[in-house]
Order: sequence, then structure tokens, then C-alpha cells
Amino acid sequence: MGQPTAHSPALLLVAAFSRHGEALDWARRRAEACWGPVALESPRFAFNDTDYYEPTMGPGLQKVFWIFDSSSEGHAFFDPATLVDVKLATNAWEDEYAALGRHGETRPLNLDPGYLTLGKLVLASTKDFAHRIYLGRGIYAEITLYYRHRRWEHHQWTFADYRRADYQAFFTRCRQYLKDEGTTDKHG
Repeated sequence: MGQPTAHSPALLLVAAFSRHGEALDWARRRAEACWGPVALESPRFAFNDTDYYEPTMGPGLQKVFWIFDSSSEGHAFFDPATLVDVKLATNAWEDEYAALGRHGETRPLNLDPGYLTLGKLVLASTKDFAHRIYLGRGIYAEITLYYRHRRWEHHQWTFADYRRADYQAFFTRCRQYLKDEGTTDKHG
């Protein structure tokens, strides 16, 4: 019989996209107030791999990724068991920002949280599909990318933008940050 073990070290990752820079700035401030400072931030990538979001979010979307330094919470890494709470919080923030009425779109901001370990990138979702695992309270998770042979690999269901080399270069930077943090005891 196997024995339960602690989860692998993980980093909280949030993907934010919008056509409005002020919406992305607002989301970052909101997230930092909840989860501590951003440890790594990607460039703002052009999000043009699909037009799925255009009817509710408009054209010219930009996507940014943030990795959070949760060491200020008394532990070095993100606890994947809290992913449901994180997704519910980011959904509420999307609604909160839309209610401010600053933009004409029905959904001016999209937030997709997940986490990154040395071996995988996991995203949370409210939508059930064959490849997603139910976590609770209407939230599912999927392994979007996995790390093998010194590179990120995708699954058949992986969104087109997560297959991009520029995204994956940022995720590799995050992975190195995780490795470096894992070998440094910041708490004595």
C-alpha cells in the first residue's frame, strides 16, 4: 500500500488577458493584495491564436502571466489543494471588474489561474471535459503542459497559445525559478 506524500513544490501562476492595459494592471494589484508580490512577469503577448473570446472581450487582446512569491505567507510554495479557492476568487474579480463599467465589453478581463511544478503546468477551469478532473465547487483542472526531455510538451487538448515558443520560454524561466527556490531555504 502506498503512503500519502506531500505535493511537489509548486508556484501559483495566473494568466490574465484583456484588450485594456488598465484591466491587466487592476488584476495584478488585486492578485498581489491577496497572494503577495509577483516574482516573475511575462511580457504582454499578443493573444491572437483564437477569435473565441472576441464577441465578449473585443479584438486586440493581450495576455500576461504572473508567478507569485508566496514566501510572505510563511511558506515558500503554492499549495495545489487551494486551487479551487484561487479560481473562485479570480472569477469573482472578473465580475467585480466588469461591474465597474469602465469598458463596453461584457467581459473586459479574463483570469485563468493554475500552478507550475518542475514536471507540469496545470490550469483551473469551470468547464468539464473528458481530460479534466473535478476538484470541487464547480472547478476542474487539467494538465496543460508537461516537461520532458528538457522541454515543454503539449497534449491534444492543449490550447493553441500554450503551444507557443514564447509562452514556453517564460514557463521555462518559471521552472528555473522554482528549482532555484527549492534549493534555497529562505526561512532558516
